[in-house]
Amino acid sequence: MKLRIYLLDAFAEKLFSGNPAAVCPLDSWLSDDMMKNIAQENNLAETAFYIKEGDHYHIRWFTPAPLEVDLCGHATLAAAHVLFNFEGYKGDEISFNSRSGILKVKKSGDSLTLDFPVDEYERVKTPGELSIALNITTKECYKGKTDYMLIYENEDQILRLKPNLTAMKLVDCRGVICTAKGKTADFVSRFFAPQAGVNEDPVTGSAHTTLTPYWSGVLNKKEMNAVQLSARRGYLRCVDKGNRVEISGKVKTYLKGEIEI
Repeated sequence: MKLRIYLLDAFAEKLFSGNPAAVCPLDSWLSDDMMKNIAQENNLAETAFYIKEGDHYHIRWFTPAPLEVDLCGHATLAAAHVLFNFEGYKGDEISFNSRSGILKVKKSGDSLTLDFPVDEYERVKTPGELSIALNITTKECYKGKTDYMLIYENEDQILRLKPNLTAMKLVDCRGVICTAKGKTADFVSRFFAPQAGVNEDPVTGSAHTTLTPYWSGVLNKKEMNAVQLSARRGYLRCVDKGNRVEISGKVKTYLKGEIEI
């Protein structure tokens, strides 16, 4: 059996930046084990698989751990780019059904915008393992549906983070968002997810469902620019819409090919 595969850089201003994702269009679902094997073989933060369902699509995401996740922003952006540019989709808005409900992606020029549900989070005490893992005093700690979010004093602290990933892996969560007010952007962040097999994610769209409402409240702004300060850098435009968030970015195509299984 041959499957089409695309490798793309999401939330990227240029190739070899942003967050790489693999996208595999399917006519029908493969077994979970096969999709996990493909994700492991790709060894990217996420591999997205989708099938057509009536007038929309159903999307699923797998990490190399291997693990199926409930929400992934950059691979959804990449999947929409594939549909708009290579798979014959007509129109400027796509609806995906997912484990997190209906997700929409709009096209405007060379930019794509995710429409995602806002995260539900609450302020908590910083887990001891996280204090050990990061070894820098945080201002605040929040717990969302799947991630912890730690607030720091400034951008320089975010850049200097060198977490103990072994200690972090003991924390019961998908990953850890570290964030601070930015120097040129409204806010900056980094995202660590050793629990999901990704030590540091280059750009994490889903994390901005937590970051956007938090910084909107702190900065008293609905529209914000964000930078994820990984080595590859990611650039996002975020809009707080109440119970939804809009997250915009660009996608660059790296590879079009086939898988033989």
